Amino acid sequence: MRKALKIAALSLLLLVATHRAMAAVDPSQYIIYPGDVLQITVWKEEELNQEVLVLNDGTINFPLIGSLPAQGQTTADLQSTIKDKLSKLIPDASVTVAVKAALGHTVNIIGQVTKPGELVMGKDLTVMQALSQAGGLTPYADDDRIIILHRENGKETSTPFPYSDVVRGDELDKDIVLSPGDVVVVPTAGLL
Repeated sequence: MRKALKIAALSLLLLVATHRAMAAVDPSQYIIYPGDVLQITVWKEEELNQEVLVLNDGTINFPLIGSLPAQGQTTADLQSTIKDKLSKLIPDASVTVAVKAALGHTVNIIGQVTKPGELVMGKDLTVMQALSQAGGLTPYADDDRIIILHRENGKETSTPFPYSDVVRGDELDKDIVLSPGDVVVVPTAGLL
């Protein structure tokens, strides 16, 4: 019972911290990923006000410019790039890029959590915050064998997560920030 109260209190604190941190996110520092939906507006150019999808290859298509890379850029960087490309046709263009839907910033939580599935990251998200948003562990979870799957440059790595230590307040540095595309796996406890 005491462990359940500690977990509930930690979950509540993580939710409050997540809410506060999301309110403090600077939208111009948002990193664009494939799957994101962007609203691009060019002042006084109605036909150039577009909602665009960042394609799987990390590019967007925009009128008068064509295809240009967006993945890995901030919204401010992309805004500057579009303004530069349009400057030949529309001098002093006033361009705005906003994130309409952060659908490329997702992680997946699978296994023994209350609400498994995909989570959209509004900001940096740690493993404990992700587990909290997934409703916490079920009674059948093996909290000693949680792993994080991460893919980078075509190579997948598996990192063990010391849940019990982090919940106790030990090894807090192991509560790493997840990257878009990461998968948190919470296995079922074996019958021993």
